[in-house]
Amino acid sequence: MTIGGSLFLIIVGAILRFAVTAHVASVDLQTVGLILMIGGAVGLVIGLAMTFATTRRTQPGRRPPGPPEPPAY
Repeated sequence: MTIGGSLFLIIVGAILRFAVTAHVASVDLQTVGLILMIGGAVGLVIGLAMTFATTRRTQPGRRPPGPPEPPAY
């Protein structure tokens, strides 16, 4: 899940949780909104962790290792 997708889930969940006053039979929209917000927050934390881990591994100034040496016979 990307960071944008996580933010979308958080926004939709907040709208369902705090702004919608409609009642649907056998579905609690406030609970669905809370579940979406929690899922979006978890996805956001994972997405940010993956982004920072990737940028930490590819720091500027560090070159990737060269090709391996051929074996000496």
